[in-house]
Amino acid sequence: MPSVVISARGEERLHGGHPWIYRADVADVQASGGDIVQVRSRRGGRPLGSALFSDRSQISLRMLAYGDHVADETLVRRRLDAAIRFRASLEIDATAYRLVHGEADLLPSLIVDRYGEHLVVQALSQGMDRLLPVVVSTLEELLHPKGILARNDPRARQLEGLEQRVEVLAGDVPETVMVTEVGIDYDVDLRRGQKTGLFLDQRENRAAAAAYARGRLLDCFSYNGGFALVLGRRSQETIAIDVSEDAVARVRRNAARNGVAVDARVGNVFDELRGFERTAERFDTIVLDPPAFAKNKAAVSGALAGYKEINLRALKLLNPGGTLVTCSCSYNVNEAMFAEIVYDAAVDAQTHVTVVEKRMQGRDHPVMLGVPETYYLKCFILRKLA
Repeated sequence: MPSVVISARGEERLHGGHPWIYRADVADVQASGGDIVQVRSRRGGRPLGSALFSDRSQISLRMLAYGDHVADETLVRRRLDAAIRFRASLEIDATAYRLVHGEADLLPSLIVDRYGEHLVVQALSQGMDRLLPVVVSTLEELLHPKGILARNDPRARQLEGLEQRVEVLAGDVPETVMVTEVGIDYDVDLRRGQKTGLFLDQRENRAAAAAYARGRLLDCFSYNGGFALVLGRRSQETIAIDVSEDAVARVRRNAARNGVAVDARVGNVFDELRGFERTAERFDTIVLDPPAFAKNKAAVSGALAGYKEINLRALKLLNPGGTLVTCSCSYNVNEAMFAEIVYDAAVDAQTHVTVVEKRMQGRDHPVMLGVPETYYLKCFILRKLA
């Protein structure tokens, strides 16, 4: 079996429960990129487990099994079955949801999302890319989908030296599919939509936020209109803003399909918020669900400034007693940092804010303790007191 020897520091990282070993902690390699390797201690060559090996990424090893347990195709099949059974137990109010969430399902670098009778997969490492035939055959056996699409176009694949591509791996996948989430029907473009088509991780947050929605609603960074459509059913007026013309067109189609009145507008949210402030507009419910402002550590400073500005503007536009739903999907901005930024915005807006609910990504996107990279989505539901 191919093998990799790791340093004492790498061994300590494994004992701490984190499944990643970085290149700097690899002492010796007897393997090729994409191999399942036996991981050994530098001290005496003791076996520590099995992992996916990458010869290109800074993350050299992604652990699959520990100790003497062997990682093979049978293990991958068992893990897929366990992940699918767990989602079934959640009784999710949707036909679109995540089936496999990478490390948190002990299948590192693998994403599998369900969209009705179709599946979308992403293999984000050399090792998982090589295992795709096993993954696809297992998914066909367990779920009998009409089609399986590979959305292997994230930038992360470049870091692995892998080609970025979108391709049908099994069956047929139409240009768009119809799914239902929390009682709302969506037309989804699986090949070109964000992530694998929809932002599935916000489903439960949208349902929770709807309980507080009322009056005049402003949904910023609306994408397909998820928050606008769910909260709009409880609001007197709904405005949705996104910089993408294609996204706004889809919001309008989804709104018409669901019978929800939405004024969907193309615009830069930062500019629109300043414009609303100049014209003394006021809202009772505001949603801020921006894309990741900090895609790496170098971008954190600028991201914090961006988060503060939109939250400051929103709090100024919000009526007393109103609700602000504010989110961050930037892993590099942790919950404490995000909370501090929102607090600073409240101070500058000269208002008092209480936390009604503090939320995260949906239950089908589980967080593994000890692996902070699996906790990326922060969602605060806030009430402006005055």
